[in-house]
Amino acid sequence: MAITLDEIKWIAHLSRLELKPEELIAASTQLSSILNYINQLQEVNTDNVEPLAHALDVSNVFREDVLKESINVNEALSNAPDRQGNFYGVPAILE
Repeated sequence: MAITLDEIKWIAHLSRLELKPEELIAASTQLSSILNYINQLQEVNTDNVEPLAHALDVSNVFREDVLKESINVNEALSNAPDRQGNFYGVPAILE
């Protein structure tokens, strides 16, 4: 399926692109190739192919969520440059 220069100009306009004449020709050639490939894919018989969400057979790869004890406040704040009670001290950004 060939795409015309007028169609390329319209697509460029919609995309807010300013294309030079040689870029218009290149875009026309490239988009025509893409559309030809899509047309070729549409001819493939997919009647017995099950729909899938992923090309590979994958399963949940996450580990079990296990509750365990965390570090205490003193350990968490031991290297803090500024500590204010049980919190990190940070410079004020609002006046």
